[in-house]
Amino acid sequence: MGRILRAGDRVSRFAEKNWKNKKEFGEDARLAFKRHLDDLKRSERGGARFPYAFDPERAEDIIGLANKLTVAEGEGDQAFTCAGFQEFILGSLFGWVHKETGKRRFMDSYVQMSRQQGKSVLNAILGIKCSNFDNYRNGQIYCTATKSDQARIVLDEISKFINADADLRELYDIKDYKNKITGKLTGTYIRALGRDTKTIDGIKPYLGIVDEYHAHKDNQMYKLLKGGTRKMTQSLVSVITTAGFNLNGPCYELYRYCQRVLRGIDRNERQFVYIAQMDGEDDIWDPKNWIKCCPLTGHDPELLPQMQEDAAKARSMGGAELRDFMTKSLDIWVTGQEAKFIDLADWEKCACQKTLEDFRGQRAVCGLDLSSGGDLTSLALEFPHEDRGTGDKKYYLYSHSFMPRQRMQEHMEQEDNAPYVIWEQEGLLTVTTAASGIKTDYKAILAHLHGLVSTYGIDLTAIAYDPHNASAFLADLEDFGCDLVEIRQSARSLNDATVDFQLEVKAHNIGYDGRNRLLTRSMNDAILSAPNSFGEIKIDKMSQKDRIDPCDAAICAHKVAMGVEVDEITTDQSVEAYLEMFGKEDGAGGR
Repeated sequence: MGRILRAGDRVSRFAEKNWKNKKEFGEDARLAFKRHLDDLKRSERGGARFPYAFDPERAEDIIGLANKLTVAEGEGDQAFTCAGFQEFILGSLFGWVHKETGKRRFMDSYVQMSRQQGKSVLNAILGIKCSNFDNYRNGQIYCTATKSDQARIVLDEISKFINADADLRELYDIKDYKNKITGKLTGTYIRALGRDTKTIDGIKPYLGIVDEYHAHKDNQMYKLLKGGTRKMTQSLVSVITTAGFNLNGPCYELYRYCQRVLRGIDRNERQFVYIAQMDGEDDIWDPKNWIKCCPLTGHDPELLPQMQEDAAKARSMGGAELRDFMTKSLDIWVTGQEAKFIDLADWEKCACQKTLEDFRGQRAVCGLDLSSGGDLTSLALEFPHEDRGTGDKKYYLYSHSFMPRQRMQEHMEQEDNAPYVIWEQEGLLTVTTAASGIKTDYKAILAHLHGLVSTYGIDLTAIAYDPHNASAFLADLEDFGCDLVEIRQSARSLNDATVDFQLEVKAHNIGYDGRNRLLTRSMNDAILSAPNSFGEIKIDKMSQKDRIDPCDAAICAHKVAMGVEVDEITTDQSVEAYLEMFGKEDGAGGR
């Protein structure tokens, strides 16, 4: 990516080599590599907005430590050797530091990959490093799970590393009956901690390990660890898991959040993410693709035949056997995978630099999604227009949302995983204070729409609205002097608009301001409802924490806009477009 990497920086070299490697790495892993390389550039540019730097020596410390460990399992002892992706994970976690304080950048880590890919071993390496070899004294390290027996898995892996090395045995005190290991150099101890542990209050983890988070029914253990780190200047909560079945559980919610972080939809400079999965278009039965979700198995010719046998059995038996194979062996969250409304890659290609200024004086349709309980309310303006170059009908989408301040505060306290404050700062969300900041402020919505129409001379042809919450609002909408179109929120009413919007996005015929991350978050959160008896669909959401309101407003607007005839381009406009195109080509040739 145009950067000269320093000698010895194996983490960055691995990222540089593989960020376009579609044969061995899925999109999420490639995005993790690209994020690393992009952050290197941001670090070089300097500035207070990105105060972190990558220190290859710090990364090499933990990689070197890992490669000195001994695996005592099976037929005999053997030296542990990090695979490239493991070096990338470990090196990233310890190599990224604050430029001024030297403290580690990442306080949270989410790693997801198939079973038998060394997940517990990675966490064990973190335990060894942080307990005795990280210059931190009298620290607390916890291996957590839903039950104490499950929590012992990582603790046992740490014990294996220690017992296999005479030098390490001298540096640790292992008390199996207490589920506890103490580092003699630092006084830092490692404990296994399950939800069934009697006393778990007052913990302050320097390292918190969450094993197989997909099995957790709630986020109690995760919150316990995070709550204990709030006053610590440097700590790490490490989640390493495979996919699971529960799409209403905390792990799936964190997984989707981390995917948004990789795509820049949500910003979190202190969250590390590495997800090993196949791409959506990959044939799951082709062993060549398994390396993306099974990075160790894919390189081992002795392990592949067994996985092929498991695949054949799962494919033949179907049912629970198939679901287990897809989830555990292929790292796929099975349920709901086919229900995504928009392919995010297609949506991102629709992003443009146009703003409302580019559509001054043009016709538009407004869509309104009105909340009932003072939640998020969204407004969309869709401008049908004719592409100057092709003559095709296209759409430009403007989106803005509103939320009462008190309700926003409640969502943030409930750990909604939505960056409301950032959306407000970026002008994507208006936070209202009328009615004590509890109820939806319809006057603010009306004022915003009036302001847009007046400022840009918009020819507002229609307002499409959901009648469910519009009774107190309807009379005020009549002031705009345009058609008011009632849009019922049913599959029968919205099917055509939903399907057409999908197709227009896939054809890249819908444009939007690429800086609008709230709109992108909404498109990413939206799923498709199950078809009704007539095969009709509409959008829905997986969780109450999902934010699909801007997407709802856009579909309402599109239902009307897709039937609006666009003005034909005049001869003068055609000549102007031709001259403009000719000028660009001439300019390109001059360069």
